[in-house]
Amino acid sequence: MIEYIYIIDKDIDLYNQIKKLFKKDENINFRNVKENDLEIALKNIPSLIIINEDNLKSNIVDVCNKISENEDNRITPIIVISSNVEHTHKVDVLKTSVEHYIKKPLDEEYLYYTIINIIRLLNINRTVSPLTGLPGNVQIEAEMKKRLMNKEKFIMLYLDLDNFKAYNDFYGFVQGDEIIKFTARTILKNVHEIDKENGFVGHIGGDDFVAIISNDKYEELCQNIILDFDYNVLDYYSQEQIEKGYIEVENRKGVMEQFPLTSISIGVVKVNDNFHNILEIGEVGAQVKHLSKTIQGSTYVANKRKMS
Repeated sequence: MIEYIYIIDKDIDLYNQIKKLFKKDENINFRNVKENDLEIALKNIPSLIIINEDNLKSNIVDVCNKISENEDNRITPIIVISSNVEHTHKVDVLKTSVEHYIKKPLDEEYLYYTIINIIRLLNINRTVSPLTGLPGNVQIEAEMKKRLMNKEKFIMLYLDLDNFKAYNDFYGFVQGDEIIKFTARTILKNVHEIDKENGFVGHIGGDDFVAIISNDKYEELCQNIILDFDYNVLDYYSQEQIEKGYIEVENRKGVMEQFPLTSISIGVVKVNDNFHNILEIGEVGAQVKHLSKTIQGSTYVANKRKMS
């Protein structure tokens, strides 16, 4: 996943300096934004905002408060770079929830590792659990809202596992967690192969995942996920169960039931101008995923609203 860092500065000297520091870091993308265009930065919900105070017309405290009070950017970290070393001033800025106040002249090595460590901590805090390391519901909703506000056309995938409860009942939660982690790796790998720069994968919880791509290659993506999943999920079953094609689990009445091996169902939503909010997308996503789950085995079903 690409991390987007916005630098608020009327000049490009700082932008060029930082970009040069990160020339080998392909997963970090910097963009220079003038103060008057701060709303653009907030609209795109960047991973990090860096502000060059020396080139601001507005009061730095007001600018930082504006960012931290923005609902969608309440978790966006801020670095302020300034030549003002007055203690009271620095404390006033830090009170606005700014993560770091770095004085000029810049120590480039210090700045580099400050940014790297913020991104690392941000990635940790994004996770719904240590289990998958994927962004959770807050980040999923923010990502969807960002794309809607920018009037982007994108593809939403809603994914979950079939017969996973039976697997958990037979093998236990520890082994069940291994299948969840395997599923996360499978989705992430295939999304990155289709759309490395703009692809997004999130973990709603349990065996529910979402993925977003910005191109129309959803059929290729779904087919690749299914092929990858169906082939490698067999590693989590005994040879006898693989040959039978099912596992036997005792139900609440003490009767043994047969359940097919775990498969993956995918509901696909092609998001265009017909959608106005994330609730509408979610409703259609639930419908197509439900249709997918009525078909035995790993499948995908797409909604009929076409990209325009």
